[in-house]
Amino acid sequence: MGYKYDFHLHSCLSPCGDADMTPYNLVNMAKLLELDIIALTDHNTTGNCESAVKAGEEAGVVVIPGMELCTAEEIHVVCLFPDLPSAKAFDECIRAMLPPIKNKPKIFGSQIKMDHLGGVLGEEEILLVTASSLPITQAPGLVAQYGGFCYPAHIDRPSMSILSVLGMIRADMGFNCAEITPVAELPALTAMNPALADMRIIRSSDAHYLENMREAADTIMLPELSAKAAIHALRQQSN
Repeated sequence: MGYKYDFHLHSCLSPCGDADMTPYNLVNMAKLLELDIIALTDHNTTGNCESAVKAGEEAGVVVIPGMELCTAEEIHVVCLFPDLPSAKAFDECIRAMLPPIKNKPKIFGSQIKMDHLGGVLGEEEILLVTASSLPITQAPGLVAQYGGFCYPAHIDRPSMSILSVLGMIRADMGFNCAEITPVAELPALTAMNPALADMRIIRSSDAHYLENMREAADTIMLPELSAKAAIHALRQQSN
């Protein structure tokens, strides 16, 4: 069955995420947009995923715990996990790879941890938008060790993307999936990067504000509606 998805959403824990992007609000906006399954992918953290998963259970929206990892090359990679324990373990691993720079909310924005009803639990002190020390070549293998799946984010963007940094994406880089923005010109991207023709292409919003969330342009075929089923489907090398 085909399910409507958005696998790239930020909450107010991302310093560039709007304060209204609480786990409760983004899950219920997803419900209003008739999305079946979403992923919370804050920058270099899974800290609000537990609250989002719980809010999703109450709203009837499946939430995949995830992260938008920033690699050593400053390339963004969407990382998705089948369950919260796997996501939390990966979070601890990546946290050790981040520089110990404290956030300055007046400059970068607040990093707010929330409960599933919209209550404030506290703020993350370590700045989350820095590059980790993990090279992109090691990202697929490391994420897989935690039971997850990853792919390059918003490859058509002029910054923080695999194409803007490396100028190419090849089959031997370890990815069989790539994300594009809703406005991307896929034929042109594929003409310049033939490896994309054999990859599953994901279109997600990368919303940092509620108004940037959108109705799904595509669906994903799953035997059941769950995080595990979605990750298994994404691993299959076909569009």
